[in-house]
Amino acid sequence: MTNYLVTGGAGFIGSNLVEALLAQGHNVRVLDNFSTGKRENLSAFEGRIDLIEGDLRVLDDVRRAVRDVEVVLHHGALPSVPKSVEDPLGSNDANVTGTLHVLVASRDAGVRRVVFASSSSIYGDQEPEAAKIETMLPQPISPYGVAKLAAEKYCQVFYYAYGLETVSLRYFNVFGPRQDPNSMYAAVIPRFITALLRNEPPTIFGDGEQTRDFTYVGNVIAANLLAANAPAERVAGEVFNLAAGGQTSLNTLVKMLQEITGNPISPIYEAPRPGDIKHSRADISRAEKLMGYHPDISLMEGLRLTVEWYRQRL
Repeated sequence: MTNYLVTGGAGFIGSNLVEALLAQGHNVRVLDNFSTGKRENLSAFEGRIDLIEGDLRVLDDVRRAVRDVEVVLHHGALPSVPKSVEDPLGSNDANVTGTLHVLVASRDAGVRRVVFASSSSIYGDQEPEAAKIETMLPQPISPYGVAKLAAEKYCQVFYYAYGLETVSLRYFNVFGPRQDPNSMYAAVIPRFITALLRNEPPTIFGDGEQTRDFTYVGNVIAANLLAANAPAERVAGEVFNLAAGGQTSLNTLVKMLQEITGNPISPIYEAPRPGDIKHSRADISRAEKLMGYHPDISLMEGLRLTVEWYRQRL
C-alpha cells in the first residue's frame, strides 16, 4: 500500500487514476481547485479519499497536500491549446508555477517520485509525417506547449540537482470516460461522440485530414502506475512518449464513430484553429523498453467503451 497524491484528481485523467489506485488498495489524496475538474468525478469515491480543495499556484496548499505522500501523480493543469493562446499568463501560472510548487514541496517533504503529465504539444508541427521521438528538439507552437516543456525541464533539474525522482509522460490525445464534451475547448472525441448521439453533425476544424495518435485513458493509467514504480535507474529524470503508436485522421475517426453509434450523419467543416498541428504520431519504443509499457486497449475498443459511457449519461 502506497500513499499517493493525485493533483487535478477531479479532472478527466486524474479521476480515472484515483479509481485505479483505490482498486489496488492504495491510500489516495486529491488536490484540486475545481476550476476545470468536476466534483461529480469524485462522488463515487466519497469517504475513500482525502480531498484537499486547494490551488497549485498557492505553495502552502501544495505543501499541505504532499505531507506523508510517497508518490505524486501530477495532473493538475490548465489544459487546452486554444485556451493558452487566449490566456498565456494563466497557462504559465497553472502549468509552470504550479509544477514548480509541486516539485519544491515534494523535495522538502521527502516524496520519493513525481510523475508529471506532459504533452505531445511540446513537439510542435516539425517533421509532420514522422513519428515523434523523445530525442527530437522540441518546437512548441502554443503557450501550452511552451509551459509543458518548461515544466518538464524543471522536473529533470529537480532530479539532477536535488535527487527527487521525476518521470515526465508526454500524452498524445488522451480520450475516455469522464472527459468533458461541453467546454468550448473540449477534445475532439467527446465532441464527436456527443454530437452523433444527439443526432447533430460533428464539427471538424480544417479539412479533416489532420492525424492524431489517439490514446485510450486506460493505457494512460497503466503507464502512470509503471512510471510510479519502475526502477529509478531506468526512468528517473527521463521523458517518455505516452500514446498508442498509431495515426488516425479526423475523417477516419468520424467514420469509426458513425459505425459504433449507428448514426451516419455527415460532419461539417470550419476554418482551422490557430495553434493546432497537422499531424501527430508517437514513437513509443522507449516507454516499451524502459517501463514495460504496452497499449493493450486498441483505438476501436477504447472508442466503444467511451461511446457506451456517454450513451448512459445523455
